[in-house]
Amino acid sequence: MFNQKPIRIQIIGYSGSGKSTLAKILSQYLNINVLYLDNVQFYGDWQERSLLEKNNIVHDFLNKNDSWVIDGNYSNVAPQRFDLANITIFLNYNRFYCYRQCKKRYKMNLNRSRESCPCIEKFDLEFKKWILINGRTRKNKQQHLQNLNKTKGIKLIFKNRRQLKKWLIENNIQM
Repeated sequence: MFNQKPIRIQIIGYSGSGKSTLAKILSQYLNINVLYLDNVQFYGDWQERSLLEKNNIVHDFLNKNDSWVIDGNYSNVAPQRFDLANITIFLNYNRFYCYRQCKKRYKMNLNRSRESCPCIEKFDLEFKKWILINGRTRKNKQQHLQNLNKTKGIKLIFKNRRQLKKWLIENNIQM
């Protein structure tokens, strides 16, 4: 699967599904650069960059890297990355699993940011509603599937962590 060159992986999925963790694992395994779109989207205290700024950052990354892993949804940001990707992974996990993972991540990163997002970790009511309800609308799921289908290469959908672990083991990738 990874013997094609260049390797361009786009990881999409719901908040808390482990997109950033998987992106880091794959970038280390394949020795290619990773771009976390939360780092592109946000700065400071959850302030958002303009679409032009976001597109410039992503275009710069794409121009500098032949092979890459990009983690994140943000469909309007440099949408050509979906056309360029030759592997797209959709982490289509249960909302309650994602909620637990976000809560765990919040506790682990209390009062600090993480590598994949420059802002202080939060787990407020607005984010909880996003994980459980607002981020799970039919429209959002359709957007994920549209993005997945823009990829001309391999499309992988994992419905749970067990399926992902099995795929990683089959490809000799250490978690």
